[in-house]
Amino acid sequence: MIKEKFYEFNPNIKKVIAENIRYYRKLRGMTQEQLALCTDLSYDFIRRIETSGGKSGFSIVTLYKIATVLEITLDDLIKEKMTN
Repeated sequence: MIKEKFYEFNPNIKKVIAENIRYYRKLRGMTQEQLALCTDLSYDFIRRIETSGGKSGFSIVTLYKIATVLEITLDDLIKEKMTN
């Protein structure tokens, strides 16, 4: 039986998510403090996510809270940006 590969695992996915959180937060004109307040997460936690290069851990529930506040989808958070 042949199994097709439907995805490519990105070993840098946490870094991609961290960069996307920062990008969309700034796009919305929000500070880290404002995002923390709106998501009911600590400022320190938001700061660590964005500045640790994705080394900080986070759950799917946390990502959902952040995506909801930023008015984006979870898919938007995991998509790697195309650079020209």
